[in-house]
Amino acid sequence: MSSEAGSTQCRGLIEAKENLIKAMNSLRALENLDHIQEKLREVYNELEQLHESRRIKESNNLN
Repeated sequence: MSSEAGSTQCRGLIEAKENLIKAMNSLRALENLDHIQEKLREVYNELEQLHESRRIKESNNLN
């Protein structure tokens, strides 16, 4: 997992995103899985949005 300061929620989101990247990389070599790759990208993007929201919320709590 990346070494990023933050809450348990942020660390969980980072780990989930990293695992999705690993899954997408593993599936890249297999044929006819574009639809699955796209779904995984969509999930990744949703997690990224959640993570950004957490970063903003936690940043605001520090100020």
